[in-house]
Amino acid sequence: MQNNSDPGAISDGSVKLDSDIVLQEPRMYRVILHNDHYTTMEFVVEVLMKVFHKQPAEATKIMLDVHKRGIGMCGVYTFDIASTKVAHVHYLAKQREFPLKCSLEEA
Repeated sequence: MQNNSDPGAISDGSVKLDSDIVLQEPRMYRVILHNDHYTTMEFVVEVLMKVFHKQPAEATKIMLDVHKRGIGMCGVYTFDIASTKVAHVHYLAKQREFPLKCSLEEA
């Protein structure tokens, strides 16, 4: 007796595999910190270490990019992770009453 409920089933009981399925890599997003004239350099380094798990030397380098160039890239992540990190930065900045801006853009 043939099982008609499974369109991939073959009459001998084996299952036909669909090899035409193509999986795509998820889109990646850059997380960027923006310079302002109020947020302290120490707080930016703290955020980079706490939220982005950067070592002190790398966090300082990114902070200097933010200070001198106006922006600094914190990392590249999938959308969900990037947007969570942006929200976490904004939460920490609001707690400490800093106007630090963080954004994401497609990589």
